[in-house]
Amino acid sequence: MCGIALTVSGIRINISSFNSTRSHSHTENLQFSVDDLKAALRRRGPDSLGVKKVTLQHSENQISSFIEHDETLLCSGNDESNGELHFIGSTLQLRGTVPLVQPLVDASRNILVYNGEIFGGLELASDCNDGEFLMQTLGNCCSCGSCVTGYCVECGKSSITDVLSTIKGPWAIVYWQDSSRTLWFGRDAFGRRSLLVHWPTEEDSAFLLSSVSPVSPAQEVSENEAHNGIEYINYWEELPCGIYSMHVDASNSNGFLVGEVQIHEYTNSILKELIKWERISVEPSSENLHISHPKLSRRQQDVHSATLDSVSREAGSTQTAIPMQARMLLNVLKESVKRRTSLYTIYQEVISGIRQEKFVPVAILFSGGLDSMILAALLDQCLDPSYEIDLLTVSFDGELAPDRKSAKAGLKELKRVAPSRRWRLVEIDADLSDLVFETSHVMSLINPANTYMDLNIGIALWLASGGNGWVSDTDDNDDTHARIKYKSNARILLVGSGADEQCAGYGRHRTSFRRGSWLGLNEEMKLDMQRIWKRNLGRDDRCIADNGKEARFPFLDEDVIRLLLDFPLWEVANLDQPSGTGDKKILREVAELLGLYEAAVLPKRAIQFGSRIARESNRKNFGSNRAANQASAGSVKICRKSNFS
Repeated sequence: MCGIALTVSGIRINISSFNSTRSHSHTENLQFSVDDLKAALRRRGPDSLGVKKVTLQHSENQISSFIEHDETLLCSGNDESNGELHFIGSTLQLRGTVPLVQPLVDASRNILVYNGEIFGGLELASDCNDGEFLMQTLGNCCSCGSCVTGYCVECGKSSITDVLSTIKGPWAIVYWQDSSRTLWFGRDAFGRRSLLVHWPTEEDSAFLLSSVSPVSPAQEVSENEAHNGIEYINYWEELPCGIYSMHVDASNSNGFLVGEVQIHEYTNSILKELIKWERISVEPSSENLHISHPKLSRRQQDVHSATLDSVSREAGSTQTAIPMQARMLLNVLKESVKRRTSLYTIYQEVISGIRQEKFVPVAILFSGGLDSMILAALLDQCLDPSYEIDLLTVSFDGELAPDRKSAKAGLKELKRVAPSRRWRLVEIDADLSDLVFETSHVMSLINPANTYMDLNIGIALWLASGGNGWVSDTDDNDDTHARIKYKSNARILLVGSGADEQCAGYGRHRTSFRRGSWLGLNEEMKLDMQRIWKRNLGRDDRCIADNGKEARFPFLDEDVIRLLLDFPLWEVANLDQPSGTGDKKILREVAELLGLYEAAVLPKRAIQFGSRIARESNRKNFGSNRAANQASAGSVKICRKSNFS
């Protein structure tokens, strides 16, 4: 996990070639220093931080560039005669054998700041760092300017768009290709890594990219302004998923540097299919709903024949009635967890000062619910048995919160299916009324999200990922035993995001099914997947990464998404059946294959309700749960001078 940022000044930027979703009816000219940006980014990447400045000078339509280290950056719109691009990069190093400092600069004066993981698509050695590998790969790409997609016949090289489209895994990137005077930036197709943008406007000509928003006094709105109906204006927006380029030119511009931003389609055909999120089999016949083992497609048969033996060895004889699709999904999910938790992805310098028996490489955001229980059981199968696994659970109502109860029950079930593993349940207790500074901090992290629901989820994720809680002083985690203070040092955090969207786990899915049957359900799920980057993942990434942790999402692995789309919808979910059975039907079958029989029947419970932060927030800001429900509190926008401040 890294923090990356870019500021551009002295270049007249044209974004008319695509539609920005941001409304420009009113903006403010914000200012913040490099120290503000660095402080926000350093929390994401505590291992190293660097700054590089590219100065572009033009004379007679010729552009020359100079690179220097710079510490005096002021982020504000200015229109100097020279153009300046300031790159800032912080690093939480999880791969490689030598320390790495961003921004990376190669011999051709290309510059890269990168936040991501390469889990497939491109082949890199186990001891190689993702950023270094990508820097070398991008340095070999076409720079002739005549080719932005596909293989360039003229120079015999791949395009940058092709390389980025090939990556399997989460990423956000800013890359300067010096020879072509082109800036490249973007994020992966599902938005699993945050990247915020401030597009230039007439009021503020600054062009900024950043993993997270630094706090600025100008972002505050007074109580009087709020009461007079003046809404808080977001300076930032989530950069829509895609690959963008900006070629800097000085010709036909009256001596000014100009840059035109263009967006490029991903070129990988399989990825483009996933983005469309189209399922062939949506509406079942009455016969389909009564057949336990529907006929598999040829591609499904190929996958199944290669994996059935290994899955069958792990499944008991009592599980023979479970459909083949669940067995196939189990195998693909296991591979997804494995590629996200293999120890070669963990930078070994990090553990040199930690006793091996005390090193916990991976933790799980844990509620004891269906999704986190599946991830825990699969992680046990993928991680060396000598390592402990931290289960991070947060509560705003002590032992009474539903998630705390299910987490303890889940721990007992995990000990039953994996008795040789040492599990550590980390109980993170919080009182919302005591979190004044913390809440203000999380408000800056969720920005540009700005509802009470976003804030409640953000606080819960931020506290949970911090891993600062209590553990039992014995292995059995019995309530009668004393608890001791503990802070998880795991840098990788497995999160169940994407399971509900793909397997119909939300209440609104049942509503859509009731109103529009199978077609209505499919459209609602498609909408969820196509907006998950904006509604969920950017916010969640910022809140988790602020603790120097990297969130990894096994359910959002490209192979998992593709396999689930291959299945008929009625094999994934059947909302004719009651809650706890038909919702996320296929994941419940996976849980049974893993021996998680109690978890397999648990109903869906969102973190803001399971931890009870929503209840406490409703009481604090609306007086009661009833008043909050009447006001639809979850969607109410937050005044920056609210009771939280």
